[in-house]
Amino acid sequence: MENIFNIETEQDFLHASLAAFHYQYENVEIYRKFVDFLNIRPEEVKSLAKIPFLPIEMFKNHQILDKNASADLFFQSSGTTQMNLSKHFIADPNKYEESIYKSFEQFIGKPEDFIFLGLLPSYLEKQNSSLIYMVDYLMKKSGKPENGYFLYNHAELFELLNGLKDKKVILFGVSFALLDFLDSIENLGFSISGSQNLTVIETGGMKGRKEEMTKDELLKILQNGLKTDRIYSEYSMTELLSQAYSLGNNEYECPNWMKILVRNAEDPFSYEQEGRTGAINIIDLANIHSCCFIATQDLGKILPGERFQVLGRIDHSDIRGCSLLVS
Repeated sequence: MENIFNIETEQDFLHASLAAFHYQYENVEIYRKFVDFLNIRPEEVKSLAKIPFLPIEMFKNHQILDKNASADLFFQSSGTTQMNLSKHFIADPNKYEESIYKSFEQFIGKPEDFIFLGLLPSYLEKQNSSLIYMVDYLMKKSGKPENGYFLYNHAELFELLNGLKDKKVILFGVSFALLDFLDSIENLGFSISGSQNLTVIETGGMKGRKEEMTKDELLKILQNGLKTDRIYSEYSMTELLSQAYSLGNNEYECPNWMKILVRNAEDPFSYEQEGRTGAINIIDLANIHSCCFIATQDLGKILPGERFQVLGRIDHSDIRGCSLLVS
């Protein structure tokens, strides 16, 4: 397979996607059965819109893995203990790490230039989190002694943030934990002094812990409370190996090896035009040893300039660990 990180043009992406489709049809048993069940002839698939997208729920009950690969590492979705959780088996951790690095570098900067702090309590408390793996990796590349995670020790995080005002800091935070942090320091009578060196990357995840609000409302609260305009968002999930980033306005961009399509919520084989809301399909070419073509339960729409918005979840779909804010 070609190096997906060298993709530059739409034609490059189409060529790589069709190659990945044919490879996974031949080598990923569950995907092949799914394609055959739909009576789709692989030789007739010649565009992105004709590629079958595997329902994300399949990761709950099946090991979706290249027959030529083995995997000691797996990521598991977060959720309640009563849920049947998704498992994503990772045959090539190096590809995940390269995807993490190159996406972060493209949208934010070189990891080596930042201190990384994590306010991710619900993920730290569970094993096999792809998000924790990602932040661990960025911390390792950064190598800064101040790097670290915080559970509920909000006063300590407050003191550290105030002490690092002159350094470039990334605070990764799950949405409810960032709001809890702001409530906690307000109750303690603390006030954050502004720093243009602080970048906050929220990762979604209200999980019923806070009153639902729109993404725009959340971003405004975080800007006001953390005294920085640099409130960014990251969009990914257990079943992916790539990340999209929003640098404001709840508008996400994908790296060159990842693409969003928006399907009609009633007809999974038709696609919505730019600006119309539907269900999100994701092509993640880093996922070559699993499945590159995933039909999610998230709602969104395509915007001009290869951007997209995430607008919530389809009714009755599971509340996942990175569950999204309503629009």
